[in-house]
Amino acid sequence: MTNEAQFWDKIAAKYAASPIKDEAAYQITLERTASYLQPDQEALELGCGTGNTAVKLSPHLGRLVATDLSQKMLDFGARRAKEAGVTNLELVQAEPMTAPEGPFDVVLAFNLFHLLGDLDANLHATAMRLRPGGLFISKTVCMQDIRSPLKRLLIRGMIPLMRLVGKAPDVVHFMSVADWQARIEAAGFEIIETGSYPVDLPNRFVVARKR
Repeated sequence: MTNEAQFWDKIAAKYAASPIKDEAAYQITLERTASYLQPDQEALELGCGTGNTAVKLSPHLGRLVATDLSQKMLDFGARRAKEAGVTNLELVQAEPMTAPEGPFDVVLAFNLFHLLGDLDANLHATAMRLRPGGLFISKTVCMQDIRSPLKRLLIRGMIPLMRLVGKAPDVVHFMSVADWQARIEAAGFEIIETGSYPVDLPNRFVVARKR
C-alpha cells in the first residue's frame, strides 16, 4: 500500500462523518454537473472519496464507475449506495492512471487534481478514457488565486507542517486558475463552461469536451 493510500485510509471515518463545508457551493456544483448528464451515458469518477457525490449523481446516468485510491473510503461509499438504493454504481479501487479504461461518455473529478503528482500525465490518462466528444467535468482547488495574500502565505506555510504530523497528503499543488485551464486545453480539451464555487479559495469548476 502506498503512503497516499495509507493516509486516506486513516482519515476515511473522519472524512465520511465531516459535514460539507459550503453546502450552497456544493449544490451548485451538483446542479451544473447533472445538467450535462443523461440516462444513457456511462461515466467514470476519479477520486470519489466516500461516494457522497457519486450516490447523488448516479440517478442521472445509466452507469457510474467510481474509483478511489483508498479502499476504506470506498467501503463507506458502498454503505451509502446501499442505503440510498443505488444499483447502477460500481466502486473500484484505482488511481487515475490505473482506472478502468472505458471509453466513457463522461469523466468526473472533484477536489482531486491538485493532489496528484504529475498533472499533465493524469490529464492525458483522463482524455484517453473518454470517447471523442466526451466530457471532463471537474472541480479543482486553485490556491494560487486565493484573494488574500496573507491567507495564501499562511496556507503555504501550514501544509508542510501538516504533512509532518500526518494531517495532509504528500502532494498539494499551488496552481492558478489560468495554469489549470491551460493544462486542460493542452491535454486535448475544449473548455465549454467554468465557474468558481465558492469564489474564494477558489474552487474552479470546469466542463471540457474532448476534441
